[in-house]
Amino acid sequence: MLYWLSNLSEGGDFFNLFRYITFRAGAAFFTALFFGFIFGQPLINYLRRVQKKGQPIRDDGPEGHLAKAGTPTMGGLLILSALLFSTLLWARLDNGYVWIVMLVTAGFAAIGFADDYAKVTKHNTKGVSSRTRMGLGLLIALAAGLAASVMHPAALTNQLALPVFKDVLINLGWFFVPFSMIVIVGAANAVNLTDGLDGLAIMPVMIAAGTLGVIAYTVGRVDFTEYLGVHHVPGSGEILIFVSALIGGGLGFLWYNAPPAAVFMGDTGSLALGGALGAIAVVTKHEIVLAIVGGLFVVEALSVIIQVLYFKRTGKRVFLMAPIHHHFEKKGWGEAQIVIRFWIIALILALIGLATLKLR
Repeated sequence: MLYWLSNLSEGGDFFNLFRYITFRAGAAFFTALFFGFIFGQPLINYLRRVQKKGQPIRDDGPEGHLAKAGTPTMGGLLILSALLFSTLLWARLDNGYVWIVMLVTAGFAAIGFADDYAKVTKHNTKGVSSRTRMGLGLLIALAAGLAASVMHPAALTNQLALPVFKDVLINLGWFFVPFSMIVIVGAANAVNLTDGLDGLAIMPVMIAAGTLGVIAYTVGRVDFTEYLGVHHVPGSGEILIFVSALIGGGLGFLWYNAPPAAVFMGDTGSLALGGALGAIAVVTKHEIVLAIVGGLFVVEALSVIIQVLYFKRTGKRVFLMAPIHHHFEKKGWGEAQIVIRFWIIALILALIGLATLKLR
């Protein structure tokens, strides 16, 4: 919104700064960060009052989690409020890619909110049915995939770009939209599965988002894409504003979510942020790179799939408990130990993802 102040510029003055994505990205970060610091505690106090018993804790989960009973959930509202407010304030609102990512985020947030609300009102761990959640998520992803296919430049429409092999484009044709749906819904659910320990999901989300933000800015500039030999996606650089706001809002939330958490993100936050990562990857034509930078989320999701399929087939378990972070809890790792080590893994994977921009 504030981008339009650049129209008051005659060049070289203060208002000229609003033309630059990097300036607005920095402003979006600090806006979201301060939003989180200002409204974080009041929101937590409100959630405690209305939820009373907080998020229900699974009886069959790790024993140490029973001590977390009474902690309020839906803390993702803090991240999303800061994120959307800051993005609307600092991004160009005539950019279709920004709207795709924001609407996907808001749509999955609504699904997560309904699930969290059902859990806290019924005082059990069963919220909205998985079939309903999946169906609604697929509808949102369908709309996003169709919109992205229309907005992409003609040379990239319905194409799958490969990392490292930068001259290779695979024409998915009509399958591009279903593929986009798999990416978005898969990312949303993978982040949701990762959100099982205090601070575990939010930092890897911020790391992955930051990586995708750099990629979005890079592929949105002709000079950078020519130098690196990657595909140019005009207008995608504006996604950096959204990502900066996400990181600012995420840090504001982490202030209260660091162990021991004063509030849980809940499905409200995890589904929304995962959906956002998937949407950014689809918009920037870096769906496969998302599987690298978000490799931690992929492993978490695969651990659940492997556990379920193997148990149905043999009646035995591969892991002591799934998702895999619970496996390490059962092996005796401390919660902080797991969280920090997973953060390190997420950072390494992000660096590998960024390296694909230069490798050829």
